[in-house]
Amino acid sequence: MDITTIEAAKMGAAMALGFGAIGSALGTGTAGMAGIGAWKKCYLQGKAAPFILLVFIGAPLSQTIYGMLLMNFILNAAEPSVAQLGAGIIGGIAMGFSAWYQGKAGAAGSDALAETGQGFGNYLTVLGIVETVALFVMIFIQKAL
Repeated sequence: MDITTIEAAKMGAAMALGFGAIGSALGTGTAGMAGIGAWKKCYLQGKAAPFILLVFIGAPLSQTIYGMLLMNFILNAAEPSVAQLGAGIIGGIAMGFSAWYQGKAGAAGSDALAETGQGFGNYLTVLGIVETVALFVMIFIQKAL
């Protein structure tokens, strides 16, 4: 059975969302485990557990939204093409890695903030820089479609 151009484009669209979501799951899971560990440290030391760590934990979720947007760009392209399969795969993987590493950075930020109580703005800036990779991928690939 041969795959048609339309089916290839739809597969690319699904992969954009899927890979972005996989990265979001890896990133939120990583940051979530670190956040729980940071809260545990605070409880053991009798310190207030910073609720703001949820920002670090939830940050990688946005790449799932970017994957959905790229999926929509692919599905709404004027002409279906096999290039949309490649765009979905490469774009989704790039956004997924951005989410995963954003979660790793969020994990480090959670540990540092719980220990010192300082630096939230700096840690959040790092997450924003890592997220910028996903934004650039989504925008630049969309321009190529």
